[in-house]
Amino acid sequence: MDFEEALKVVGEFGPYQKRAVAILLLTQVYMASQSMLIVLVGSTPQYRVEQQDETSSSQPELIQRITFTEDIDSIVTEWFLIKQQAYKVSLAGSLFFVGLLVGNIFFGPLSDKIGRRPVYLSGLFFEVIFGYLTAFAPSYEVFAVSRLLVGLMNGGIGLVCFVLTQEYVGKSYWAMTGTLASMSFAIGIALFGALGYFIQPWRSLATAANSFGVLFFMLTLPLPESPRWLYCQGQTQQAEEVLRYMAQQNGKAVPNLMLQRVATTTPGKHDNRGTGIMQLVIHPVLRMRTIVLMYVWYACSLVYYGLTMGASETSGSRYMNVAMYGLVELPAYPLCIYFINKHWAGRRKSMASFLCLAGSACLCTMFIPESAALSVTMLALLGKLMVSAAFNIAYVYTSELYPTVIRNAGLGVCSMSCRVGGILAPFVPSMRAFHTSMPFTVFCLSGLSAGCLGLLLPETLNTPAAETLEELSNPTYSRVLESKALLCEDEK
Repeated sequence: MDFEEALKVVGEFGPYQKRAVAILLLTQVYMASQSMLIVLVGSTPQYRVEQQDETSSSQPELIQRITFTEDIDSIVTEWFLIKQQAYKVSLAGSLFFVGLLVGNIFFGPLSDKIGRRPVYLSGLFFEVIFGYLTAFAPSYEVFAVSRLLVGLMNGGIGLVCFVLTQEYVGKSYWAMTGTLASMSFAIGIALFGALGYFIQPWRSLATAANSFGVLFFMLTLPLPESPRWLYCQGQTQQAEEVLRYMAQQNGKAVPNLMLQRVATTTPGKHDNRGTGIMQLVIHPVLRMRTIVLMYVWYACSLVYYGLTMGASETSGSRYMNVAMYGLVELPAYPLCIYFINKHWAGRRKSMASFLCLAGSACLCTMFIPESAALSVTMLALLGKLMVSAAFNIAYVYTSELYPTVIRNAGLGVCSMSCRVGGILAPFVPSMRAFHTSMPFTVFCLSGLSAGCLGLLLPETLNTPAAETLEELSNPTYSRVLESKALLCEDEK
């Protein structure tokens, strides 16, 4: 039998898969706290600078004249990151996303080659180690380097963690597990805001948030390798062993489970010209999809993280704001599950619509006077709700658009462009220094343009999951534009 038939016999989402997915979702909570750490530990309190001669403008002399009037313990108060040094807070946030970018490039293809499990476990282990380096950093320079290293690990395991939640279960549950992964990230943001309220010294907060990673690492040690990856790599016997173990844990006896053998590479016109990331460039269908998806992911990340990073700068309690920007995402996921499974909406139209709605919400903020701060905040929260829905669909949709043999490579490249948006996001809120509407103008244009481009992609609802590159030549897997691209390629 083929893999999908075997998984139905074992149980597409049995008790064991539920436990395994739950553990992976807890890891998403941990990763969310690491992503949002700079929002609270980099808080800038109110301060005043005593007047002195203009000739005394060096940093040591400036430090002596500063008095913080707000009781906040952060890297800003410890290392006096204000005035000319204020950029270092945003820089630390951007370095985290630089690490995410490099992690996506490196860990995605690596997990396609050596397996999901070893990459995931090693990445989580080192993220915890580097997380403690953040908490005990003796200087800003060490802190900044540690954020880069944490981001490097976070980017790798985040990608592999998501793929594992998909590959442990049947395709009919991919939308649900993908949605649950995004919900866990949102819950992680909200819980981090609550944790910051009760643990305000920044070193204690960083230590507490990182310590959860130790527990989650211990829980993930017993998890097996992805049976779908083993099967696609031609390791049929190992895949059968994992499936039998899952069946046993699900209370089903399948001692005679046998998978049909599948070739890891089939000689063909498109497969013998490159592997991994190279196929995303030379394969006509994958090239078009990747270009569009890279921009969609970039726009989602820029709007998503830009709005979240700006949460601490809005009026009210910074801890409440961070929690609200996390909790506002939760209604997005039931909406996703509903729309992406309807034949009249599907993945493509739903993602494009949510992106356009996010851009429209940001556009509306430009017509509201500055005195109506509450209305601006509500529209910003609405934009965060919409872009969260689009982001969630992008994860599920992208995993379905790429064949299993290069799924992690495709997700890695898309996540790479996503991290470019994350690198720029910490600096976008500061653009209000030029004009108060500048940040929302950037978010508006990004959302609207990405939504329109997303319509160029094919629909994947109720279509079989592609396992190999040859299957992309089947009209079932492509739209008219992609079919023409294949036709032109064959004529060369």
